[in-house]
Amino acid sequence: MAARKNKTPAPPLARALRYADQVVDGRIPVCRYVQQACERQLRDLSRRRWPYRFDPLAADRICRFAELLTHVKGPQAGQRIELAPWQAFILTTAFGWVRADTGKRRFRRVYIEVPRGNGKTTMSDAPALYMLAADHEGGAEVYSAARTRDQAKIAFWTAQEMVRRSPDFRRSLGVEVLAHRIVQARSASYFEAVSADADSLEGKNVHFGLIDEFHAHRSRDVYDAIETGAGKRDQSMLWAITTAGSDTLGICFEQQNYLRNILKGTIKDENYFGIIYTIDEGDDWTSEATWRKANPNYGISVEPEHLALQCRKAMQSPASQASFLTKHLDVWIQTDQALFDMTAWEQCADRSLALEEFRGQPCLMAVDLAAKTDVAAVILLFERDGKLIAFGRFYVPEAAADAPHLAVFRSWVAQGHMIATPGNIIDFDRIEADIVALTKQFEVGEIAYDPWQATQLATRLQAQGAKVIEFRQTVANFSEPTKQLDALMRSGKIVHDGNPVLAWMIGNVVGHYDAKENVYPRKERPENKIDGAIGLIMAIGRHMVFEEEPSLDEFLANAVMR
Repeated sequence: MAARKNKTPAPPLARALRYADQVVDGRIPVCRYVQQACERQLRDLSRRRWPYRFDPLAADRICRFAELLTHVKGPQAGQRIELAPWQAFILTTAFGWVRADTGKRRFRRVYIEVPRGNGKTTMSDAPALYMLAADHEGGAEVYSAARTRDQAKIAFWTAQEMVRRSPDFRRSLGVEVLAHRIVQARSASYFEAVSADADSLEGKNVHFGLIDEFHAHRSRDVYDAIETGAGKRDQSMLWAITTAGSDTLGICFEQQNYLRNILKGTIKDENYFGIIYTIDEGDDWTSEATWRKANPNYGISVEPEHLALQCRKAMQSPASQASFLTKHLDVWIQTDQALFDMTAWEQCADRSLALEEFRGQPCLMAVDLAAKTDVAAVILLFERDGKLIAFGRFYVPEAAADAPHLAVFRSWVAQGHMIATPGNIIDFDRIEADIVALTKQFEVGEIAYDPWQATQLATRLQAQGAKVIEFRQTVANFSEPTKQLDALMRSGKIVHDGNPVLAWMIGNVVGHYDAKENVYPRKERPENKIDGAIGLIMAIGRHMVFEEEPSLDEFLANAVMR
């Protein structure tokens, strides 16, 4: 949000529609998700004979309400808010659509993802206060909800200060600011902060739930409780705001993935609105043009000099790079100090690849079984045209796939990226049968395995004629192939089929370096599985050995010369 200028701005709805037009025709550079959100809005506006209609008065009303409020932080503190075009687009779209038959609100769920410093909390307090005091809802319950009480209070405190500094607002709407609540006595409505550590989130009759810093939620408890409470009203809205994070198994990333599918058109949900400000694959994250693309308030509340300073710092440190990408460019990573560059990994993807096209060709295989209740990985590594080609198969017990905090596993199983074996533990017999079948389809030179979990499997495979090679998980074994994988990714010398499970596991790897610059891959948290990455590093390690050893022809030639 910007401070008001002397020049009278265009009405908010006009700003919003002009913004959507300029995004769609390319005059405003944005990522594909913003492009898709604007295309969706313009497409909906042109539709006829469907259950919803756009109400310009409703769209204008929320924006005029927001612009009655004042900034409470920074150099604009005390000045009236003027919605930036992108903010007007969000508010007019979220609040302007209603059902054609009842006039009730169309969008009941909103997801907004944008880098830090773009004023998302200030923008989101406006609809929270609107739903409290101007939506004509009796007994409206409005909540600022977060993982911790302190985080929940941030948005609530800003709303309190907005109201305190707007005496006309308080008088005309009959709103009173208390220590822990904002209330409108005449409608018996209130606004307060809640969190996962509150006595209870159950039983709330939610009219508006503001979920702040959604990416930080370790569990889905807060979101589910607010969503359940919002189901008790027919005009309620759940409004989630966040930057990118590192927990790609959490509820926030689940909702982000759901929204991406809506925007892409693979999921139809007419009651869910959202927008994601980030960068596109292949964008140069060190470029100012990329910073502008991800930050809609660039040059207003996002200072170019500050971003330039943070970028220079990020270029010197992998840990700082991860922080810069998530906080300032809204790029999701799997850990806070990722070892591998996931942009490079994504650029190595070729989703047209199919394992079947390599039938009969030589390859190396690596198996990481981990624990019986965990994920197991089988990696196949081929070589073609001077590049390594990697495929992965992943196994998980049905009981683990059904765990509430692993909802993404169920999705991967349904999509064929993972195999769920019956029961509480992985079916090693199934994995063995699959490996045997693979050795018949491909010319498997050897199978690398870690003896900690796979000795029995290796013995059985060896009895069936497979060449198995022990590959212990030590620093000596893993350091060089781990560095080699990083080099292959950066040079584009490794190709994969875009399997999301393997990508997730590659992104989960953090590196531990010793005094001799050796690196050992490990995971930051138990839930951050890296089995596929470990398997790939093992296969690369064996490939490096093959590269160093002379071929039979070379050996015979050297012997003759001697």
